[in-house]
Amino acid sequence: MKFDLSGKVAVITGAARGIGKAIALSMAKCGADLAILDMNVEGAGQTAEEAGKMGVKAQVYKADVSDLKQIQEIFREIRNTFGKIDILVNNAGIVSPKPFLETNEKEWDMIMGVNLKGVYNTCFSVLPFMIEQKYGKIVNIASIAGKTGGGFFGNTIYGTSKAGVIGLTKGIAREAGPFGINVNAICPGPIETQMLADCPEETRQRILSGVPLRKFGHPQDIANVAVFLSSDLASHMTGEITDVDGGIMRDN
Repeated sequence: MKFDLSGKVAVITGAARGIGKAIALSMAKCGADLAILDMNVEGAGQTAEEAGKMGVKAQVYKADVSDLKQIQEIFREIRNTFGKIDILVNNAGIVSPKPFLETNEKEWDMIMGVNLKGVYNTCFSVLPFMIEQKYGKIVNIASIAGKTGGGFFGNTIYGTSKAGVIGLTKGIAREAGPFGINVNAICPGPIETQMLADCPEETRQRILSGVPLRKFGHPQDIANVAVFLSSDLASHMTGEITDVDGGIMRDN
């Protein structure tokens, strides 16, 4: 079964590398035009260039997702440029491995600003357009840390921010549902990104021992689910929090 996103316009945050890049290129492969939001303009440009080779339109916007005014302006520009916004994927995020008592207010504000307020800002900016067209797909990248209170890489503050994303997803799904808008979230487990690659082998093996499938996920594993949730094959799913974690959360 082929996922067809031809004619759709997808906004993806944090798509310069890793999971976000995999999502962007997977959507481009399925025919979606892309608006890529990232502070890393060079990396985002590379993603856009690869997407363009697939025959779709891809535009890069330098964006700080924690800045509501900036995000609202960018979304209006995207709407004017592309004519509509069908899909929003909130992938931008930051993490800190510090124990709770070693963190400070500045780190709290920074992590919450990107991971939670950033999702609020983009959803708040895009929903009026989606309500107007009575159609939209929002996919928020949360984390199993939002269910466990952190662990693996993310600390307590990171887990709290992702728990907020889960709650925000469920609430917006309830309010946006009557307008034909689907809002879901994905909770990745340990994924083979640069962060995991930089871990000592002992740490990698410790993490791996807690994964029933005994393997780490790859960005494409998350991208596959994001594409499905953004497609009309998932038209009767909303408010769903999907774990893609190799079985870590099987009993929860």
